[in-house]
Amino acid sequence: MRINSAIQAAIDLTAGAAGGTACVVTGQPFDTAKVKMQTFPNMYKGLIDCFVKTYKQVGFRGFYKGTTPALVANIAENSVLFMCYGFCQQIVRRIVGVDRKTKLSDLQNAAAGSFASAFATLVLCPTELVKCRLQAMHEMQLSGKIIQGHNTVWSVVKGVIQKDGPLGFYRGLSSTLLREIPGYFFFFGGYELSRTFFASGRSKDELGPIPLLLSGGFGGSCLWIAVYPVDCVKSRIQVLSMAGKQTGFMGTFVTVVRTEGWKAWNLEIETYCICPASWVRRQFT
Repeated sequence: MRINSAIQAAIDLTAGAAGGTACVVTGQPFDTAKVKMQTFPNMYKGLIDCFVKTYKQVGFRGFYKGTTPALVANIAENSVLFMCYGFCQQIVRRIVGVDRKTKLSDLQNAAAGSFASAFATLVLCPTELVKCRLQAMHEMQLSGKIIQGHNTVWSVVKGVIQKDGPLGFYRGLSSTLLREIPGYFFFFGGYELSRTFFASGRSKDELGPIPLLLSGGFGGSCLWIAVYPVDCVKSRIQVLSMAGKQTGFMGTFVTVVRTEGWKAWNLEIETYCICPASWVRRQFT
């Protein structure tokens, strides 16, 4: 039975919101560790060291700094992403000249996901900026880059408005776009390829929750392995700009390579490869 496009959009929106909530609930401590290590790599020897020091210095609540903007970011991103995904699939069908009911190939679905991510970036960038700043606020104070930190969402929001105005929330927009567009090509590509593998000639719609869970995990791993360097640059731009003017994407990228070498990119990339958030996300979509 054909589902009305408005109903399908509502289903995609709800599924994306549920997936975003699942991501934060399961993955926030890992995401906090990732941002801390990306922004201040010299403070931590690895994931375990970051966890231990955070617990000793801030307590358990330190792992959930920035949870509110993270929830808003993930719910907004997933909702827009999966709502636009169906729309972008129709655009891809028009581009390749096939009927609306024709099943797209895995590559074409990956392209649709990549297009959809551009829309999601517009709601993701401001909320991620607030989240990243809250997550790394303790390290900014320890390093002496700022004298007094902001401990609440509202204080960070007010600080951004006072210092940079509304456009300040879009610091790191170019790096967010550079992460999301290719990242979700790999995510949806990996997800669809994995579903094809598990389907083994059957319809993908017949797959149960376990194959979907594993397919989401594979897609999430593909995304983070492909775009982790860009995400590292994004985190530094959004966090370090608190202390003053921060160079853009290329300037920050070159500085990281010169001072830390290529090893900076694989510092605890397993933080996201082992994180269950990506595995859970697709269970709800």
